[in-house]
Order: sequence, then C-alpha cells, then structure tokens
Amino acid sequence: MSRKSRGINAERDLIHKFNENEWVAFRAAGSGSMKYACPDIIAGNNLRKIAIEVKLTTEEKKYFTKEEIKDLVFFANRFGAEAWVAVKFFREDWLFLTIEDLEETPKNYVADLKVAKRRGLSFEELIKA
Repeated sequence: MSRKSRGINAERDLIHKFNENEWVAFRAAGSGSMKYACPDIIAGNNLRKIAIEVKLTTEEKKYFTKEEIKDLVFFANRFGAEAWVAVKFFREDWLFLTIEDLEETPKNYVADLKVAKRRGLSFEELIKA
C-alpha cells in the first residue's frame, strides 16, 4: 500500500471515529495540493469546530512543514475552528496536539512521541474537552 493510501485510510479512520461519537467530520480531498489553505479533516458538533492536520509515522518523531502549520492556523482562524494535529505513531493510539505542543525548528515543526504521550490528548479526551 502506498504512503498516500495509508494516509487517506488514516484520515478515514478518524472520520469514522468522529461520526460514531455524535460529531460530523469530512476529509478535505486535495488538502495540501491546492493553493488555498485547507486542513486534512474538518470536524464539529453543535459546540465546537476542529481543523485537523493528520500524519502517521513509524518513527518517534513526525515533521510538519512550516507551510502546513501556517495554513492550518490560517484556515482555523478564518473558519472559527480550533487547530489540531493528529499523529498516529506506530503501534500507538491517535494523539492530538495543539500547535503549542509542537517543537519549532528552523524549517519544520516536530511532533515527538514522548511529548505527545505527555501533553497530547487521546481521541476520547479531544471530543470531551
């Protein structure tokens, strides 16, 4: 299975989780490949809207480009949503991080597994927050 297919399947997994828990969610097809800022997933209920950039990795760190994070924050601010990143580390459950939970490097933002386990939210914690 290609990396793109694995990413799409991961996004679909999250969409199912939201929809099974009295939220609505959809995958923004083409996110990252168009000139307009657009997150991977948009989810919400009658109280909250969330814009999510989704990644999966077999490593203990996952990198986001500065452009991805800038676009996520821009979209979330314009749409009136919360900006989150969702990372599925190998053999771990989904972890959700705010932008502030990411480490900024000169070229990227980094989600670190140890930090994510300490500061990130599980799916259940995210939807109940």
